[in-house]
Amino acid sequence: MFNELLKYLQMQVGMMDLSFSGTNVLEILVIAVILWVFYTKFIKNTQSEKFVKGAFVLVFLWIFSEVLVRFDLKILGVFLKSIVTLVSLSLIVIFQPELRRFLGYLGQVDFITKIFGSKNNPKDEQIDVIKELIEAVKFLSKTHTGALIVFQSDLSNTYYDVGTKLNADLSTELLLTIFHPNTPLHDGAVVINGSKIISAGVLLPLTEDPKLSWKYGTRHRAAIGMTETSDAACLVVSEETGDVSVALDGTLKKYEDLVSLKQDLERILGYKNTEDEVSKKTIFKINNLLAIRKTDSGKN
Repeated sequence: MFNELLKYLQMQVGMMDLSFSGTNVLEILVIAVILWVFYTKFIKNTQSEKFVKGAFVLVFLWIFSEVLVRFDLKILGVFLKSIVTLVSLSLIVIFQPELRRFLGYLGQVDFITKIFGSKNNPKDEQIDVIKELIEAVKFLSKTHTGALIVFQSDLSNTYYDVGTKLNADLSTELLLTIFHPNTPLHDGAVVINGSKIISAGVLLPLTEDPKLSWKYGTRHRAAIGMTETSDAACLVVSEETGDVSVALDGTLKKYEDLVSLKQDLERILGYKNTEDEVSKKTIFKINNLLAIRKTDSGKN
């Protein structure tokens, strides 16, 4: 089936009149704008970005295989084309959940509004995310209640699917209820996206770093492991000591006071940029991540 599709595309390309006019240039510009908007809205700075880059590599290899065939290097061309076909079919199977989720997203009534409208939800602005988090962390640390909170902008991975889906507004009371020792969800992680608690009781991958100190328990190892494999940040409250730490990019930073924690959370979550200008940005912008890394290296 895939080979037939490739042959059809090749036939269509061969039938095209390659002479360009002003209208053709305009059409190409329109397509480029559409692709750029789609890339910036849904793909840029997410895990899907690597997948898209891989798809472009496959397209380039397929074109290169056609060139090899045209230059009478048929064995190399056919071999390369077969590899591209096999990998392409494998990607369809591997990324089936993501494709199904994307098709469901296209079927939403407000799909056009989400593309061209503002990303900020008016209701999100009414929730002081930092304040709710700090109040919850203050109580959790004081009572030595263990907690693991994941701040994640890209929900394309399947870790949050393992837990109990909530999709509830973030609040101090809800966080304290979830992490209360007598509740079924207190042992897992809470996944937060924006001002929403997406799910609770989530199981995260543990880090396999052999150099990590034995002092760190399962929560800290899960926080480090999650940040090693994604662009997420994790906040950990130790059950034994009440210490508060934040894991980012596979490293763990311990906080002695809530003021420093508040400042770093504001930058990590995009509520304050590196020049301390008050402007809410998209979560986990790369400049915010670099600012945190430079601040940490400067203190050390």
